[in-house]
Amino acid sequence: MNMKKTILLFSILLASCAGKQTQEIRTMERLSTESRNDYYVSNRAPLQSQQFIKLPAGSIEPEGWIRKQIELQKDGLCGHLGEISAWLQKGNNAWLKNGGEWGWEEVPYWLRGYGNMAYALKDEALLKETKFWIDAILASQRTDGNFGPVHLNNGKQDFWPNMIVLWIMQSYYEYTNDKQVIDFMTKYCHYLQTVPDDAFLSSYWENSRGGDNLWSVVWLYNRTGDESLLPLAEKIHRNTADWTKPTQLPNWHNVNVAQCFREPATWYLFTKDSAMLAASYNAQSLVRRAFGQVPGGMFGADENARIGFFDPRQGTETCGFVEQMASDEIMLLISGDPYWADHLEDVAFNSYPASLMPDYRALRYLTCPNMAISDSRNHHPGLDNSGPFLAMNPFSSRCCQHNHGFGWPYYVEHLVLATPDNGVAAVLYNSCKANVKVGDGTEITLHEQTNYPFEEMTRFTVGTSKAVSFPFYLRIPSWCKNASVLINGKPQQATLAPGTYACIEREWQDGDEVVLNLPMEYAVRQWQVNKNSVSVDYGPLTLSLKVEEEYKQMPSTETAVWDSKWQEGADASAWPTFEILPASPWNYALKVQSPITLQRKDWPSDNNPFTLSSVPMEFKAQGRLVPEWKIDEYGLCGVLPYENARKSDRLDEITLVPMGAARLRISAFSVAE
Repeated sequence: MNMKKTILLFSILLASCAGKQTQEIRTMERLSTESRNDYYVSNRAPLQSQQFIKLPAGSIEPEGWIRKQIELQKDGLCGHLGEISAWLQKGNNAWLKNGGEWGWEEVPYWLRGYGNMAYALKDEALLKETKFWIDAILASQRTDGNFGPVHLNNGKQDFWPNMIVLWIMQSYYEYTNDKQVIDFMTKYCHYLQTVPDDAFLSSYWENSRGGDNLWSVVWLYNRTGDESLLPLAEKIHRNTADWTKPTQLPNWHNVNVAQCFREPATWYLFTKDSAMLAASYNAQSLVRRAFGQVPGGMFGADENARIGFFDPRQGTETCGFVEQMASDEIMLLISGDPYWADHLEDVAFNSYPASLMPDYRALRYLTCPNMAISDSRNHHPGLDNSGPFLAMNPFSSRCCQHNHGFGWPYYVEHLVLATPDNGVAAVLYNSCKANVKVGDGTEITLHEQTNYPFEEMTRFTVGTSKAVSFPFYLRIPSWCKNASVLINGKPQQATLAPGTYACIEREWQDGDEVVLNLPMEYAVRQWQVNKNSVSVDYGPLTLSLKVEEEYKQMPSTETAVWDSKWQEGADASAWPTFEILPASPWNYALKVQSPITLQRKDWPSDNNPFTLSSVPMEFKAQGRLVPEWKIDEYGLCGVLPYENARKSDRLDEITLVPMGAARLRISAFSVAE
């Protein structure tokens, strides 16, 4: 072979090798649903195809700060409620014994979070306790298919607690593959078909929340193909409150709105009528246009939203936070719209963490974007509900007390999702290991390492026993303008637009590494309805004024409301209430024109970034005191001052921190010159 031919062949070889190293990244607004995943249960005909498929419970092992939150939950209130809550006592409990007491939503609420916490941690003691309760509920099924205690309203059964149980059973089946669950749920659904319409979903809570039952029908139909479930779905929809109206909602209870707005989108899976999907978007928007002109992703409805009460000092129940997170997750599965992942992170990072004590041993019934005091006073009528609902109390109303625990475990289960084309998608970012079947059925481990949202880089490492081809999708958040990707250390040439998905399709080898960089920038949001106040975001984090917190311990028995009941013999002194009082000025207006500078701190040794002492980011800004902005006649942070309110002549340096770390906070600011 002559030299010229040798050089030519060598050049072709180099070009070929270079071509294999060049990685094409496709971007898209939605995934294709033309194919159907071969390894995970997804929507079967005639249901609308889904964009993402949730992995079975237990497939994703949390790491990093999210694991720490769930461990705190285990060591805190959720993990110990069975020892202190009268509603969970085993003696004479209606969920364990026919004719017993304590038989409404509390056991299912608690068990949903407790069980999924057990699956996330794979903790043997938690798993054993979970199985004890589930076995009892399975054994409670009667010959007609009904199960559990029968709670009556006006002589008609309230089916709401049973809806929660179905969600519990779904997760248990995914984790154990226990066939009893399919039989149990099938028999119960057949029983529901026999209940007359005038006795079905007739009371307030069940009528609002029928969408939870509808979601379980989707889950069961996809596993059995039982066509009798299709008319049951229609029956549930026609007897559920109407969440499709363009300018009103069936009711304005904060948890109902956060939980029930997705019912039309669930019904859309059966009808394929896009108007149903649009109705859920409208309901999400409607409540926020009227009462949600505030940071943190939620809305002011400190029991129910009320005309005139839309200032950021109005709050949301802790129940509302976790139910909204679950709704965002379901809406993401149905629609594939990255908006729902963005919104979920807004609530999960900015609103939910501050609703609990740092050690998870107490919680608040209500948490507000602007919150200058967290005490045990009754703040009604400034707040809609009457009671000591701003204090950190282990018995801060029995709904949130029992229901808060499913927020983080469900979030973990949606970090990584399967896709219709046998791929995998990282849609939420947090440290974890996900075991997922891809491509030709090879099970890989996707190891995700990050301190997101407190840092910009997320590293993914593929673990596989053999080379396997599959698509890997990454969500590009709507706030990120300059995202970039490296594959095995090599920068990839791709324009990654905000609010889209990036898809990397290649043959993956063991140890392949993808690094996603999501540069964070400052953004100012103006809330015109709330006196043109502003909030500052840094990437997915909203920033709040750092208000020094003074914790005042008091006996929980002094502030427990009427429906907070201790087990006999429980040591109440081990579960105190805390008031949190401001130990520094809070009534600042923010000078928006001044630069805001980030000061990074060491990552917390306890892996919990959601406290003032451990948060790894602080921001320096400037502001002026507003003398007329004070605690008002109801003992609450006063409503926002008008723009022309007198402000101090002195310009002070102030410190801002991520909103989720601030249990006292000002997150919506008046503007200072």
